Amino acid sequence: MTNTTQPAVELDGKDLPAHCPNPAMPLWSSHPRVFLEFDNHGTAKCPYCGTAYKLKPGASAGHH
Repeated sequence: MTNTTQPAVELDGKDLPAHCPNPAMPLWSSHPRVFLEFDNHGTAKCPYCGTAYKLKPGASAGHH
C-alpha cells in the first residue's frame, strides 16, 4: 500500500501569520484564504483542503 499523505508544510517565523492557500499552491487548488491557528505542538491544518502545516524548530507562533 502506498502512502499518499503529503508531508506538512514547514513554516518559519517570517512566514507568520500563516494562511492557506499558501503562495506555492497552484491556482486550481484555490479556496478562500483562511488564517491558521497553531496548537501547542506547532501544528495546524487547513479546514478547507486539509493541508497540514508545522512550525520549524525554534519558530514561535506567538501573537501577531
